[in-house]
Amino acid sequence: MHIAVLGLGEAGSLFANGLAEKGIQVSAWDPDPRRPLHPAVHLAESNAAAAREADLIWSVNLSSAAMAVAEEVLPVLGAAKVYAEMNTTSPEKKKAICHLLKPSGAAFVDLAIMAPVPPLGILTPFWVSGPGARHFEEMLSPLGLNISYIGEDVAEASTRKLLRSIVYKGVAAVICEAVEAGEAFGLQSYIREQIRSILGGGDELTERFLEGSRIHALRRRQEMEAVAEMLEQKGVQPLVSRAAAANLAKFLPNP
Repeated sequence: MHIAVLGLGEAGSLFANGLAEKGIQVSAWDPDPRRPLHPAVHLAESNAAAAREADLIWSVNLSSAAMAVAEEVLPVLGAAKVYAEMNTTSPEKKKAICHLLKPSGAAFVDLAIMAPVPPLGILTPFWVSGPGARHFEEMLSPLGLNISYIGEDVAEASTRKLLRSIVYKGVAAVICEAVEAGEAFGLQSYIREQIRSILGGGDELTERFLEGSRIHALRRRQEMEAVAEMLEQKGVQPLVSRAAAANLAKFLPNP
């Protein structure tokens, strides 16, 4: 089996390395690869070059790049290939990408990454839906990956992921603002005590929320913008989700 991993950020590089360690032939591409790769991972010259001979294509990019990546690889797709759209983006964009790729005959998978990729790497829980989801699950079952089949409809997995994000990213935004406020008033210990009274445990979980928001601000901001888009299409006001996206914007470098 040959798998192409398109996008070599934190998640993509860990997936590529994990697959290579399991003996899978892996080709990959990223416009600016910065993370160490397993010696067996072949770094191709483009997304299309990486996907040309692959049986499975994993698109692991930012939401903003998802459509462009699909358009680039479309000419090299065919009925024997499976395309897994792994970006955290809106259900409507997942459907649009599925529609774009349909003429190629490639089987489409909406894949939601359901936990932080470190430290589990390739064993991170995956939820899959769409016309190619069952086939994707069957192809990868010998590798012992953590894959849960959700349904045949496109965007079932991503809808559940984004609903979950309202909770997790909303809580993270509250913690970030509370800690910032506590520091401004010189009451850091007090505010962390209040956070612990809700979350339980020590400061480790608080630090995980803070650090994750800082390190992954761009991706998570786009994730919460996708949440807001999804909610607005259902007539739900995304007040908290918009606020969470705005909070994450504070951690982005100035243009």
